[in-house]
Amino acid sequence: MARGALYEESAIAADERSERRKYQIFHVASIVCVVLITIMIFLIFALLPSVIGANKGVALAIALIFWFLPLLSFVGFFFLFWKLKRRFNLSFDYTFVQDELRITKVFNGKSRKHLVTLKADQMLKIGYVEGESYRRLSAGLRGKKPVILTPNREPMEGKVFAYIHYSTSIEKTLYILECRKELLEYVVFAAGRNKFDPS
Repeated sequence: MARGALYEESAIAADERSERRKYQIFHVASIVCVVLITIMIFLIFALLPSVIGANKGVALAIALIFWFLPLLSFVGFFFLFWKLKRRFNLSFDYTFVQDELRITKVFNGKSRKHLVTLKADQMLKIGYVEGESYRRLSAGLRGKKPVILTPNREPMEGKVFAYIHYSTSIEKTLYILECRKELLEYVVFAAGRNKFDPS
């Protein structure tokens, strides 16, 4: 393998159609909330002067609560639905180039968020999640959970769950990927064969 070689692949949800449907449900719900918020803001500005003019003291406070509580509720629901929809139809892109593995989280096949860049010289150990070496490493994490970089609980056909034990100047982290063995070969070649533990 040539130094600086490029290899790309993605880990997509096994049940992508169902995931996309769930995403769309929460997406539509968040749009409905935006429409209702817009209507309520328009009504508040249109009717508030007459409400203030007709009410004083406690009556005015009650009238304002009557108007603003539903508005705040819809704003809260909007953020809830927006957060929930980003849990569905996720995928992860893995790009190996110049001795680095760059990992990006993709939301609904559109918006992307770069998560981490793993440099080959900072990888401590590489192996398979079903292996004994992974069990030893995860047992030594002292309650710290591995960072899972796949939407699936089981690897799709032709892929494996692999781990990369990685070290920075601050901490050591265990990353879980769902990839083909070709990607693993690129990573192992860059990091060094001595860091690969197939057991």
